[in-house]
Amino acid sequence: MLAVIAAGEIGFWVLLGAGLIARYPLRMPRLGALLLLGTPLIDLVILVATVLDLRRGATADFTHGLAAAYLGFSVAFGHSMIRWADQRFAYRFAGGPPPTRPPSGGWARARYEWREWAKGLLGWFVACGLLGLGVLMVGDPDRTAELLAWIVRLTVAIVIWLVAFPLWATVFPKPAGQE
Repeated sequence: MLAVIAAGEIGFWVLLGAGLIARYPLRMPRLGALLLLGTPLIDLVILVATVLDLRRGATADFTHGLAAAYLGFSVAFGHSMIRWADQRFAYRFAGGPPPTRPPSGGWARARYEWREWAKGLLGWFVACGLLGLGVLMVGDPDRTAELLAWIVRLTVAIVIWLVAFPLWATVFPKPAGQE
């Protein structure tokens, strides 16, 4: 499973890079768009591989939980990662405007942190939903203990994120413009 996840992550970046190279330096926007649209297929491959592995009787291990986390956060952050890379490629290769930067302080930064955390919460929800479905699909608590452990890990991480970033930026905002 780890090899499937690693191949999926590499495949995502390869498709992203190929799509942006086709779009900007090669000036083939349709091919670029097609390649970028292929990135979600990688998530589908990882999901199918994980389900098949568990259906064949594998005991869920760390990598099965990692696959669910990868899928959840890929759903939540995939579009913004592509937009982030697209802005940089457009600026570098197509004379586009400079990439946008997150606000450095003030209430704008707090709103930014809340938006990013909301995406993280979506990733948490999708990942935990997939983990819960895995537990139900396998139907054997001994084989799915690691999936439940992943739900706990992800929950702790999303709570730490909540406190360390959006709540902190709201309660103790840096002055706007301060780096």
